[in-house]
Amino acid sequence: MVREVWLARHGESMGNVAASRAEAEGLEVIPLEPRDADVPLSPVGVDQAEALGRWLRPRLPEFDSYWTSPYVRARQSLEIAMGARVAAPVVFADERLRDRELGVLDLLTRAGVQARVPTEFERRRHLGKFYHRPPGGESWADVALRLRSFFRDFGDTAGDRAFVMAHDAVVMVSLYVLLGWSEGELLEFAQANVVGNASITQLERADGRFRLVGFGMVEHLRAEGAAVTLHPGDADVTPT
Repeated sequence: MVREVWLARHGESMGNVAASRAEAEGLEVIPLEPRDADVPLSPVGVDQAEALGRWLRPRLPEFDSYWTSPYVRARQSLEIAMGARVAAPVVFADERLRDRELGVLDLLTRAGVQARVPTEFERRRHLGKFYHRPPGGESWADVALRLRSFFRDFGDTAGDRAFVMAHDAVVMVSLYVLLGWSEGELLEFAQANVVGNASITQLERADGRFRLVGFGMVEHLRAEGAAVTLHPGDADVTPT
């Protein structure tokens, strides 16, 4: 039975940068050419992954298994953090750790959603963040279903201590799954907290239940002089 799960978010990506700039400029569409799975890290994201690596490399033997989303930005973050010259353990890539799929909302800013698919804006208002599923995309409840499957299966090979590199929505919904939160508890926590790029979240099992030891830790970034960035990667079109 896994005793500790460490969840990390990838470093800042070119998609994070493009999305933040598009929102700031009031654009309807985020100008980004690669498909979501192929978006790489930004230069800042590379620096963050290297800073994470200076924390992780001395601890590599302490983890029994390493897992990553198959998306480029996550794999790149873990590869940089582990270091090419380190005899790293086997890394498992699992598609269930991919980022939330946004369907028709993909590459749309808040202004773009209001202008181009106003019915989805209203559906989001009615259903709420947890259950709203954009056409062709996923709700947080959908992400929870695949994460329940992932955590059930990975227990057979994860060992005592596992390190998982993924995305902000995956980190947030993993808390819901592993801590047994309700929809309200998750949404309240997500409203008050953001999963920063290259941040680390630690969960520990005690008496058969997981507890949250540390969330969104970025001390390793500050110690190395790397930027701390808080791009919300999971587009939220909540009406205001």
